[in-house]
Amino acid sequence: MKKYLTLLVIACLAITTNAQEVGLQLYSLRNQFKDDVPGTLKLINSWGISKIEGGGTYGMPMEDFQGLLKENNLHVVSVGASFEDLEKNVDKVIQNAKDFGAKYVMCAWVPHDGNNWGLEETKHATDVFNSAGKRLKEEGLTLAYHAHGYEFRPYDEGTFFDYMAKNATDFTFELDVYWAKHGGADPVALMKKYPGKMTLLHLKDMEHGVKGNNTGHEDVETNVVLGAGQVDIAGVVAEAKKLGLEYMFIEDESSRVVEQVPESLEYLKSLK
Repeated sequence: MKKYLTLLVIACLAITTNAQEVGLQLYSLRNQFKDDVPGTLKLINSWGISKIEGGGTYGMPMEDFQGLLKENNLHVVSVGASFEDLEKNVDKVIQNAKDFGAKYVMCAWVPHDGNNWGLEETKHATDVFNSAGKRLKEEGLTLAYHAHGYEFRPYDEGTFFDYMAKNATDFTFELDVYWAKHGGADPVALMKKYPGKMTLLHLKDMEHGVKGNNTGHEDVETNVVLGAGQVDIAGVVAEAKKLGLEYMFIEDESSRVVEQVPESLEYLKSLK
C-alpha cells in the first residue's frame, strides 16, 4: 500500500462462506487497471465478483465507469477516503460514497513524519475519525479505519491500537490481518478483544521467514497465497464467521496476484 494512497478500491468475490462474502481489494490489480480498465473489470467478473469497494473511476467519466460496473454485475460496497479529506472535507467523502451507493467508507493511512508515530498522532487520528465518523453515521454510512502496523507499537499496558479501539465512539475498523501480524499483534486475539469494532476484514498472508515490523512498510512480494504463509487465516475466517462479519476481502499486492487469487479462493472454499 502506497503511503499517500487516496483512492482505494476493493472488489468482493461473490463466494459466500456462511453469511460472509469473500472479497478482493482492487488495489491488488492496480497494474492491470493501468493497461485495461474494461478488461480488468471483466476479469474480476469472471472470478464471480458481485460487490466492490471503490473511490475512483480510473480516469473514466463516472457515467462510463458505472456502466462498466453494471455490465459486469458489480455493486459498490464501500469507498476509500484519504485522511486529509476526512479531516478537512468530509462532505466530499459523503458525496462520493453516495455517488457510488456505498455503505462503508474506509481510510487506510494516517500521514505522519517518517517513522515517527506516538500518542500525539494516535490521539489526533482518533479525534478525526470520531468526528468524521459521526457525520458519516448521520448519512447512514460506517467509517472503518484500516491499520497499517505502526498503530501496534507499545503504549501504556497495550498498544496505540488499543487506545484507538477503546476510544472509537463513532468509527470502526477494517482489520488487515497481514499488517496486524506484521506489527506484532495476533489478528484472532484482536477480533475477540474488540468484536463490535471490527466491521470489515482484509485477508492477506505473509511469506514464511519474513520478520515483522511496525513501520507500515514491507516488500509487496511477501504476499503469498492464503494458507501458505505465517498468518492464521483459518483461525481468522472462523472468528469472522462467529462475529458475523459481512465482508472478508482478499488483498494480494504481489506481482503474482492474477495467479494467486484463484488459489487463495480455493483455500478459503476448503475451510469448514
